[in-house]
Amino acid sequence: MDGVQKLLAIVIVSLTVLLVIVGVQVVLIILDLRRAVKRLNSILEDAIFGGGLIRPEKLTGILELFGKKRTLEKRGEGEVHDSSRSSE
Repeated sequence: MDGVQKLLAIVIVSLTVLLVIVGVQVVLIILDLRRAVKRLNSILEDAIFGGGLIRPEKLTGILELFGKKRTLEKRGEGEVHDSSRSSE
């Protein structure tokens, strides 16, 4: 083998090893994320259905607040109210 083939073999082997290491890390991150989502799901389920800190009526109230904010922003798009000009 000449020098170019040896270099190419070294590069291929090192890239393969690096890709295997990165793949293992990605799998570990996905498994950890899955565990975290399951834990969060159980906490929220206990809080909502168990009569804990979060109640369904509070959640819907928060969602309605965000919904009203969006509709208010859309209504006021064409109108510009400048408090400094109104005093002139």
